[in-house]
Amino acid sequence: MQRALHPDRLPAVAAFARVAQQGSFSKAARILGVSPSALSQTLRSLETRLGVRLLNRTTRHVSVTEAGALFLQRVLPALEQFDAAFGELEELRGEPKGMLRISLPRIAMLSVMAPLLKEFCESYPSITLDLVADDRFVDLVGEGFDAGMRLGESLAPGMIAVRASRNQRMLVVGSESYFERHGRPQTPAELHRHRCIRFRFSSGGIYRWEFSGEGKEFDMDLDGPLVCNDNNLMLQAARDGVGLAYLFEDLAREDLAAGRLKAVLENWCPSFAGYYLYYPSRDQMPLKLRVLIDFLTARMRV
Repeated sequence: MQRALHPDRLPAVAAFARVAQQGSFSKAARILGVSPSALSQTLRSLETRLGVRLLNRTTRHVSVTEAGALFLQRVLPALEQFDAAFGELEELRGEPKGMLRISLPRIAMLSVMAPLLKEFCESYPSITLDLVADDRFVDLVGEGFDAGMRLGESLAPGMIAVRASRNQRMLVVGSESYFERHGRPQTPAELHRHRCIRFRFSSGGIYRWEFSGEGKEFDMDLDGPLVCNDNNLMLQAARDGVGLAYLFEDLAREDLAAGRLKAVLENWCPSFAGYYLYYPSRDQMPLKLRVLIDFLTARMRV
């Protein structure tokens, strides 16, 4: 006998799937745009209706029960079909719309997306961009993202990737006041005698400055007065003469043009593959993601 789906159960089932994937009410609530308490009540009501506990709850963690795991396995394909069906209807109307969640490093948000936001948002007013700056690698599907943006050398395996920016280059930059006090390095080896501003990854590791020259590629572990995980702070510190910073050329371009910063060791700083937008393989790509890909591709030709 075929059972009819009660219309009021579908949002609760979708909410359960999101909590199960995130392992957190607070994270799932942010994605769904509701409060954690309201989401918790929705799930308790669903469990009461079903007469089965779907989630194990502690003060710090949420996990699925055995019954919850079986239920999740059965409902996920159906939820994906619902998403695909709505996406197809949007395509038939020719109107890209909805929330488009992108995970990307802070530097890509500043150098790639920020200059394009005004034009994209005016061109597609029915799309809401949800840009999440995060330097760690994320589980796109599990954390509810439509796509991610990373450097070509850092792409996760098994993903479809399209070029999202031109080639990039890093530059060693400093202020004129710094060079007057400490001189200009002529080779990377001389950086060991300079005050270097360094970047810390979300993993805790400190970036080693990478160079190429004299037929070899190498990286260097340097020392200096400042370590941080914010490129804007590094840029400001370099302007103020705190030390030398190793930054993306796009980020420092305005300061270089205005003379607030000067570049050194340029011949040792080759270009490399830029950013890519990547996403899981899908039978039906959402129109909202398709237009973002086309938009980024077109801007690279300008």
